[in-house]
Amino acid sequence: MFERFTKSARGAVKGAVVQAERAGADSVTEEHLLLALLDQEGTRSSFAFASLGITGRRGAVADALAHVRRRGGLSKADEEALAGIGIDVTEIVSKVEETHGEGAMRSGRGGARRGLLTGHRPFTRQAKGVLEKSLRVALGRGDRHIGDEHLLLALIAQPGAVADVLTEYGATYGAVERALFGPDAAAAS
Repeated sequence: MFERFTKSARGAVKGAVVQAERAGADSVTEEHLLLALLDQEGTRSSFAFASLGITGRRGAVADALAHVRRRGGLSKADEEALAGIGIDVTEIVSKVEETHGEGAMRSGRGGARRGLLTGHRPFTRQAKGVLEKSLRVALGRGDRHIGDEHLLLALIAQPGAVADVLTEYGATYGAVERALFGPDAAAAS
């Protein structure tokens, strides 16, 4: 499948590995893929980010992802739903961190693991799912290659924290598709 990736898509995948290394993560996640896409310039996804007003907000997006990670993966929508039944996530996180230390609820945390010891960081199941979904997105559009734009659409299409954060910034699947392929994009796919 990797042979179908364009130069910009390969750059995003390699950039995701660099993001994971910088963060000291033991594996490459969807968050790393998103941050790598946000760092690219002159690509289809960077055009979509610019047209949606996200380009200059990389720091805010990274902070929103960290916020979700700190709460064990709960999005703002999850927090609001729990608040609706009387559960205060902020209070729970505070109590857990009081007992176990800051960031205790973060997923993917811990000490030295295989990825850190060998220098090889595997992709998480979810990140692999994004790569596979990007193939389906490309095929669904009738494209013979997998570009960074397909990776971005796959990130948004896959439920989870990354899609939730992107949606908070107006990057819904439909909005990104229109930014990439024009106003009649949904009818073409």
